[in-house]
Amino acid sequence: MGVFTTFIALQVALLGTGSCTQNQRDPESREGHPGKDQEISLDTTEDSIRREWFRCAHFGMFIHWGVYSVPARGEWVMNRELIPLDEYKEKYAVRFLAENFNPAQWADIAKKAGMKYVVLTARHHDGFCLWDTKTDEFNAMNYGPKKDLIRLYVDAVREAGLKVGLYYSVADWHHPDYPGFVRNWPGGWESEEARLRFVEHYHSQVRELMTNYGKIDILWWDGSAPDGMEGEKINKEVYDLQPGILINNRNDEPYDFNTSEQKVVAGVAGRPWEACMTLNGNWGYHATDTYFKSPREVIKLLLSCTSKGGNLLLNVGPKPDGTIPAESVSILMEVGDWLRRNQEFLDGPVQRNSIGQHWNNSLIPTVLGNRVYLHFINAPTEDVFCYAEIGNEVRSVRFLETDVPIEFEKAGPRLFLKNLPEFEPNAITTVVVEVEGEPHEAVKWTED
Repeated sequence: MGVFTTFIALQVALLGTGSCTQNQRDPESREGHPGKDQEISLDTTEDSIRREWFRCAHFGMFIHWGVYSVPARGEWVMNRELIPLDEYKEKYAVRFLAENFNPAQWADIAKKAGMKYVVLTARHHDGFCLWDTKTDEFNAMNYGPKKDLIRLYVDAVREAGLKVGLYYSVADWHHPDYPGFVRNWPGGWESEEARLRFVEHYHSQVRELMTNYGKIDILWWDGSAPDGMEGEKINKEVYDLQPGILINNRNDEPYDFNTSEQKVVAGVAGRPWEACMTLNGNWGYHATDTYFKSPREVIKLLLSCTSKGGNLLLNVGPKPDGTIPAESVSILMEVGDWLRRNQEFLDGPVQRNSIGQHWNNSLIPTVLGNRVYLHFINAPTEDVFCYAEIGNEVRSVRFLETDVPIEFEKAGPRLFLKNLPEFEPNAITTVVVEVEGEPHEAVKWTED
């Protein structure tokens, strides 16, 4: 075998064991990577290697931040209130000062919460660019902070050892060729000439982001409406400019992972996926939205994603000065504390195991290797608990956090956990069931 062939064989072996190796093939190498002149295959060994870090990441931070943070009524305020562009600039853009923006602090919060990647809105639907773009005067160099916020963000997140993601909205309410300042998504173009101008405009902005800021790990598309955005063309350019990058599914093929919004929906089997969720009721900062999810609810969301083989991308909306609201930070710190004490179930790639698809009134199951993790959302009502989903022989059962063994008995499909102590009230307690072989379901359920 040659050196490269030997390396790929080793990587395939590692993937087969479910290991998240830290020393993967350099994704910057162009050999075998889907560039602009190649056919894109979504099932190659190269793709599996390129996506492996994402399967091992589990948890990421989404950040919606821009001019809309100033009015503090959510990220769609320009559209919902039909604010003219000049008013939006004069009233809000000039006041988007980011005076306390500290991206290293953002990265520190993400790491302490147990997150492995961060995705920031480089440009949302209002068209305001957080970087030093040469394509449009409506940017952070000309208004508000008068600095390249993306440069600072990328450098800080990369320095913290986290993966760097950029969100980019194709839709652009302020651009003269975008088809109408409508209340929702437009259905067509004013003319073919307008479409072509707009497509070249947004493609050129994405080229800037993919060229001028070093290694980017995720391009997170949104707002690709109406049709005719030529997503396939720009996606192939992005792969060529950023070997190793991952792209979501919101701007045509080719892409790497599926995204669901405000609900947990497993993507196509065999392809990575994530669910993006808000921490309160808004993506962008809303000063009076205090209906935050509790740490327990966030952990439940993460478990629900993990059980179905996906990631959770959890949003925060910083204030216009750049600080993440204290309520958000407090919740994330509690989540991070729980994850530090229960990290084992995330020490590998997510697995879309059939056991994890079965709902239960007391717990959420996740699978890693030959272990089934029973995350009790609701404590057992007695000192005996029956779980009837595991078809394998059981080797051992223990509490994850304390490593204390649990007495058990297996009778056909029914696993009885016996002489259980009282669980901590209102806490999520995890039990580890180690089985013989790869976990499989005891009774196959019919599809809904």
